[in-house]
Amino acid sequence: MIWRLLSLLLCQAFAAGLGWYLAPTPWGLPIALASALVGSCLWLVLDTTRGLRMLAWLRGGAQGDTAIGNGLWGEAYDRVRRILRATNKRTQESDKRLTDFLAALQASPNGVVLLDAEVRIEWFNQTAALHFGFDAQRDLLQHLGNLVRDPGFAAYLAEHNFDHDITMPGKESRDAKPVKLSVHLHPYGGGRMLLLSRDITAVEQAEAMRRDFVANVSHEIRTPLTVLAGFVETLQTLPLDDEERQRYLGLMEQQAQRMQTLVNDLLTLSRLEGSPPPPNNEWVSVDMLMQHCEQEARDLSRLLWTETHDLRFERTPDCEIAGSAAELHSAMSNLIGNAIRYTPAQRRIEVCFYMSPEGGAVFYVHDQGPGIAQEHLPRLSERFYRVDRSRSRDTGGTGLGLAIVKHVAQRHGGELHIESTPGKGSTFSITFAASRIRCETTGA
Repeated sequence: MIWRLLSLLLCQAFAAGLGWYLAPTPWGLPIALASALVGSCLWLVLDTTRGLRMLAWLRGGAQGDTAIGNGLWGEAYDRVRRILRATNKRTQESDKRLTDFLAALQASPNGVVLLDAEVRIEWFNQTAALHFGFDAQRDLLQHLGNLVRDPGFAAYLAEHNFDHDITMPGKESRDAKPVKLSVHLHPYGGGRMLLLSRDITAVEQAEAMRRDFVANVSHEIRTPLTVLAGFVETLQTLPLDDEERQRYLGLMEQQAQRMQTLVNDLLTLSRLEGSPPPPNNEWVSVDMLMQHCEQEARDLSRLLWTETHDLRFERTPDCEIAGSAAELHSAMSNLIGNAIRYTPAQRRIEVCFYMSPEGGAVFYVHDQGPGIAQEHLPRLSERFYRVDRSRSRDTGGTGLGLAIVKHVAQRHGGELHIESTPGKGSTFSITFAASRIRCETTGA
């Protein structure tokens, strides 16, 4: 302010002195005063011009730089420019934090929807778009109740009690492939709400599998226990001769053996699911595995049938598989045992291990049994799933064999494949990756 007054006085003094110097002697004082007034006007015009220049700069959004000069307007210009730069820096930092926050929400595996006080959609991430079928171009600022029409969710939204979540079907839910969502609304400042959604399909399926598993195990054990209890009561209450007693004891031994087999298979499954993957640097001889399986197959065939099967074993010599010998033997013997149980006597059962053209290997069992209808094939490796329950129990099956085979194949980097035609037999095969196979004949 002092410099502003000083510049005005200097301008007036300069103009007055110039007028006094140039004016004739009698008119010196009046002309000097008039010159001072002209100098004041000139200073005012220059000062106003600088002020208008700064005003135009501000009206233009304070973009870029402009020549204001020194003095009050220059200092005001510098201060405003520094304030604007600091404000722009804070704004950019806030925008970056907001962008990072929204990017984090976008990457969330859960659906996130921001709602205003009128329950209209302000923002949602891609996961929420998949869960509810939202479209960013179409559904922003739309009322949530108009887009999510599930009756359970509508009642949840209407009752305004958001202390708990609800379960509802997802947008892509179908009878063949159900999708379940857990949805929870969280009110926050200004009447707004945050909607969180989570896909719990796998959790629901796991819970359903757990319930089915418990029910199946209970059912499988209850039957032999009931038979055993009946025979024990019979032995305790009725006078029996030696022949009848031996017959009952034999039947009891069969039921006890059935429960023992079931427990062993359950323990095998539990061990497969809970143990670390088999080593890939320990090699098991295929020839040794096939020899053991062949001997067990011939013994089982003689035990179950009055006449044996036409068993044919073929294998590639000098081949080895990386993994667990016990697990591989369990898988192979399960497939061979199933073929023997369900194939009538004297019919052919082929067991083969050969190298595939891609460098891996295939172990397969082909039988001439009754075959399996196509609708049963996708579910054969499920626990306790049986095409014919009564026949499976008669042959000593627990319904867990193919589940064990599938787990062993996956743990060794392989896959279980099933092909069958009713009346023409079935083929069960395990494919192994090339990294798990080495054969001296191929130079591996």
